[in-house]
Amino acid sequence: MIRIAVSNIGLPAFNHLGLLPRLAEMGVGGLEVAPSRVWRDTWMELPPAEVAAYGKAVRDAGLTVVGLHSLFFDHPDLGLFKGADTLTHTVAFMAHLSAVCRDLGGTTLIYGGGRKRGQLPPAEAEAECDAFLDALLPRMDGHGTKLCFEPLGPKDTDFLNTAGQCLALAERFAHPALGLQLDAKALMDNDELTQATFRAVQGRLDHVHANDPGLVVVGSTGQVDHAAIGRHLAGIGYGGWVSSEQRMLTEADPLADIAASVAAIRANYGSAP
Repeated sequence: MIRIAVSNIGLPAFNHLGLLPRLAEMGVGGLEVAPSRVWRDTWMELPPAEVAAYGKAVRDAGLTVVGLHSLFFDHPDLGLFKGADTLTHTVAFMAHLSAVCRDLGGTTLIYGGGRKRGQLPPAEAEAECDAFLDALLPRMDGHGTKLCFEPLGPKDTDFLNTAGQCLALAERFAHPALGLQLDAKALMDNDELTQATFRAVQGRLDHVHANDPGLVVVGSTGQVDHAAIGRHLAGIGYGGWVSSEQRMLTEADPLADIAASVAAIRANYGSAP
């Protein structure tokens, strides 16, 4: 049975600690953290004491930090394919986030946006990604964290789109800090909602995003076959985290939408008692 988590992008920025116990009351076990929803400065001016305090608040609410995502939201200048100096800064930032993830008790760092190669030839893009990983992964050693490239549809990126491509990269590096993730809407966008996709990652899958286009309430668009994804995950014996990746839609009552997303995950993916 899977374990249900929710992302804090569904909660008010900088002011949601009081809502965390309500998530546990819904049967949610984990919190996936977008750093920019917690701290206004996620890098140079982030005191370790603030990281420790947030982690304690999550634990006190009866939740576990799953990991981090939305990594570059407040640093859109960082990422791959933006020049040598930017790559150096990106490696440093990601090593920092890995330590933050560790200190919060999390494991996965989901690398979604920030990797459009544009006119850069595919071979050169692959070489830059390799250089990025060669520099970053050793700096993550000992953290107990895993960088997972998030599969994305062709509208969202032009590099490492598919789960198959992300798997091939992970197999080539064979490093314990490079993991694997699946994304529900990307499975649809890339025509990868097949038994073969799931069998290929059996025993190696680290994290799953349950989401819909626009990051609205899970299952509300009818464009993602969450029931089929749930069956495939059960078929490979996946018992890890499935995170609701739903943004805050109703400022007055954000928990109502989160509850609907959690109910959809429970209905389609199952959950541990």
